[in-house]
Amino acid sequence: MSRAHQLEQLRRLRRVRDRIDREFDRPLDVEDLAAGVHMSAGHLSRRFRAAYGESPYSYLMTRRIERAMSLIRRGDLSITDICFQVGFSSLGTFSTRFSQLVGMSPRAYRDALADGEHDLPTFIVKNVLRPVRNREVD
Repeated sequence: MSRAHQLEQLRRLRRVRDRIDREFDRPLDVEDLAAGVHMSAGHLSRRFRAAYGESPYSYLMTRRIERAMSLIRRGDLSITDICFQVGFSSLGTFSTRFSQLVGMSPRAYRDALADGEHDLPTFIVKNVLRPVRNREVD
């Protein structure tokens, strides 16, 4: 693969990542993301994982959960409202993904905040409490 081709592929992958960052709250699937950069879904998934260490779907789930954590910390929305605001269509799926990535349910996370367990400056909370993928959720 030529250097020019590699750079073009990286530009395409960055466009996909940027689209996920912008549109995380909308319905997105790998096929649509791939079509937007003229790749097959399988090729996009392989190249994205090689470049960023996780699949496009996993990256999307991480973005959604990060945003949900932020909205929970803000404290003015219900868990159900947050679920739909970050792009999930099912409260059960949201709770499952949140628990997998954060290590506790959204409700337990909110309760821990109320108990002062996460009483740190926002910039520290954002970095320290960023969801960490223990296993692939694809």
